Amino acid sequence: MADTAARQSLHIEPSPGGVGAFVHGIDLAHDLNGNTVGVLRQALGDHGVLFFRDQDLTPDQHIAAAEQFGEINVNRFFSRLQTHDKIALVVKEPEQRGNIGGGWHTDHTYDQIPAMGSMLLARETPPRGGDTLFANMYTAYESLSDGLKETLCGLRAVHSSRHRFGASAQNRDQFKGRLGNAEAATQDAVHPVVIRHPISGRPSLYVNDAFTLRFEGWTDAESAPLLQMLYAHAAKPEHTYRFAWAEGSIAFWDNRATWHYALNDYHGARREMHRITLEGCALEA
Repeated sequence: MADTAARQSLHIEPSPGGVGAFVHGIDLAHDLNGNTVGVLRQALGDHGVLFFRDQDLTPDQHIAAAEQFGEINVNRFFSRLQTHDKIALVVKEPEQRGNIGGGWHTDHTYDQIPAMGSMLLARETPPRGGDTLFANMYTAYESLSDGLKETLCGLRAVHSSRHRFGASAQNRDQFKGRLGNAEAATQDAVHPVVIRHPISGRPSLYVNDAFTLRFEGWTDAESAPLLQMLYAHAAKPEHTYRFAWAEGSIAFWDNRATWHYALNDYHGARREMHRITLEGCALEA
């Protein structure tokens, strides 16, 4: 009966922007049972990112909720919550200038088996600012010309973590204590430029400015003009939504269907987010 009541009160409302949906009528600490997880999983595939408000979760409940959707991926580059190794800390202190995630990207494309997505919970938010932008990679692909779609569907791209998290990464010093384990930034990965989303079955653009280096078989110089065009196209306002955080808010995004961008407009204030990342699967065109 409790499961039936939870599903009856569950309401999924598309965001007013170009990506994402708000989920109403659910307590993630207690209502994730029965078919509810399946409904949310399908909604995630359809909308790319799900937004929840007023979720009063302990770290153990956060982990338990995430594990309903898959195995947890412990990110090798992020600092972790001291008491809960499966939760990554995304913190910016008042005196710090640089923020984590301050540019369009999607996570873990540098892995051979990229992570499915993340469930990010706001623990402390600044009095103003600190929003996150999301972009829709379904519509980014769909709004391209037929000729360019045909070209992209025959390409694969090389992704890497070396230039972002490795020992020689730019601005590494400003993230000291927040990002570590540079020795783990040694691998590259190759993925289709257009993937078939594992849940929705829709084609999705799968390159990003943070981790994509070049098209496979192309030089950096040859790749740059087309990649830059795709980045600018994907970030058009009509593909995006700006999510305003509050304590207890959650954004649960799918890396295979979205980008995100953490805005760095709250200098002098503190922001603490707890992130749990979930394992994914091999990607196919």
